Amino acid sequence: MTDNTHSTSRTGPLAGVRILDLTSVIMGPFATQILAQLGAEVIKVETPDGDNMRHVGPMRHPGMGHIFLHANAGKRSIALDLKHPEGREAALRLAERCDVLISNVRPQALARLGLDPASVAACNPRLIHVSCCGFDQEGPDAARPAYDDLIQGATGIPWLMQRYGAPEPAYAPTTLSDRVTGLHAVYAVTAALYAREKTGQGQAIVVPMFEAMAQFILGDHMAGLTFEPPQGEAGYARLLTTHRKPYATADGMLCVLIYNDKHWRSFFAAIGEIGEAQGLAQDPRFATHGARAANIDAVYAEVARILRTRTTAQWQALLDAADVPHMPMNSPADLLTNPQLRATGFLHDSVHPTEGPMHAMAHPTRWSATPPPRTLSPAPQLGEHTRALLAEAGYTPTQIDALLTQNACHAATGEPA
Repeated sequence: MTDNTHSTSRTGPLAGVRILDLTSVIMGPFATQILAQLGAEVIKVETPDGDNMRHVGPMRHPGMGHIFLHANAGKRSIALDLKHPEGREAALRLAERCDVLISNVRPQALARLGLDPASVAACNPRLIHVSCCGFDQEGPDAARPAYDDLIQGATGIPWLMQRYGAPEPAYAPTTLSDRVTGLHAVYAVTAALYAREKTGQGQAIVVPMFEAMAQFILGDHMAGLTFEPPQGEAGYARLLTTHRKPYATADGMLCVLIYNDKHWRSFFAAIGEIGEAQGLAQDPRFATHGARAANIDAVYAEVARILRTRTTAQWQALLDAADVPHMPMNSPADLLTNPQLRATGFLHDSVHPTEGPMHAMAHPTRWSATPPPRTLSPAPQLGEHTRALLAEAGYTPTQIDALLTQNACHAATGEPA
């Protein structure tokens, strides 16, 4: 791995790895946030205007939006104009000292900037070049732009939402495509680092959103279309029944999943004790996993009817005693005070040097030998580390001043000279 003072002072399984992060918005920053949480040093390269998510509120101060704060903790920010020859040269000098370069700039645009895999490999043949883009570059859509909404639509999520019962096609209310693809980028980086340890060679990797989400959706919903000729239509019936949702109780809502045969036997025994079994234990529609799957609408509708007969607290006690899985229906606000998330330290309180008190998230995994750091440095101001990073790349103070004067880079106000 790269030997430098800043990266080797970190802890975690990726301690000593240095990543040049040319990503913005959500997909790429989410991926590099995870890599930072695993101990990698991440150098965030921003345009002089900054990552777009800096400007999406709510926020306390301009340029420090809430999503940016959560996706960029633990990183250092350098602001470069990559279209300026000297800005590009600075990026290449940083790349010489890095293990990974990751971007979500379209590959065609990256090539115009002279930061394509071949150009970067010329200065650092051990570098792993990861391109997160909309589409696999071997297909006809290679140069098309892609955003989360577009990829959700192209892979069938709005169709599935309407099939599920929404009044009209709708996107999932989370940046699902960005975050799923970001996870693909994380394992691509870590697997490539392992391969380089064995071969000594860097390589170029393409992580396409469309193909990543197509795998995600078709894994559940190819269904009968798996076979030729088809053995039914698309769609996993259990996920698409309109009764698959939190159940109304007598006084609230409760999430319940009676899944395997043991759960169903326990559930029937429990409701039998309160006089509501009504012969369901002998109903052939409930007898086996296959029978329940074939009659999933009726099965879930019956559960919904039964759950309305008791309060949430009564059902929680009953289902706990029967060892039937259930959880409360939480809101994001509920998660902030969740005892599990607080006890494990996943959610914790921090104080940002400019943004003040805030809630922060740790990495969700736990390691016995190389634990990731539980807290990270705060998300940086735009260009907060420009001078320091250029100095690490070998620039003198006079040269850095010249770059700033030429607008090849930007430094945060008040950054040390």
